[in-house]
Amino acid sequence: MVRRPPPLKGEPPKAFRVARDLPLGRHPLLAAFPGLGELETAVRLAPDPAERVRLFDETCVEVIAEDAWMYIAPWEIPREARGRWKPVVTPRGSDCVVIGGSHLRESPALILFLDIFHELCHLLQRRGGRELWDSHYSYVERPTEVEAYRFVVDEARRLGVGDPVLRDYLKVEWIDEADFHRLLGAVGVSRG
Repeated sequence: MVRRPPPLKGEPPKAFRVARDLPLGRHPLLAAFPGLGELETAVRLAPDPAERVRLFDETCVEVIAEDAWMYIAPWEIPREARGRWKPVVTPRGSDCVVIGGSHLRESPALILFLDIFHELCHLLQRRGGRELWDSHYSYVERPTEVEAYRFVVDEARRLGVGDPVLRDYLKVEWIDEADFHRLLGAVGVSRG
């Protein structure tokens, strides 16, 4: 999923860190984002301490050369990806967030903060038995996407990020204008 980071105004929590020089390949999540599991956002995402430790200790990231943002490595290629996109696949039962190398190195810290927590929401959803690529829904109506976007919108608002910045963040190239407006409504961001 290729997208160019918009010039967002806003800052993640001061304790949010990114290892921007992490080489291509697979690494522990906390090698890419040291201390991530200690942030208040992590506690809100996974209130149970044991679940939180497991999430942050057992998840890896795979930094890839392709021009991409972030996504959860599926256990098998989703039907919607066949013929369009070749995602990194990870063994069943393992959790991996795939990150485009240029995204990790060049995107504003706020985007990386929102993106990694969006993807961690998806990991918790998958661990709970939910289907992340449910083809019965469009992208902007898929319950797992709406829930993950709502979480990061709420977190951004805690940081004082306003709707104009959130609109820029939510504008992704794989949805058209009508879907964009549906997504804004679904996550409670004004059209502007």
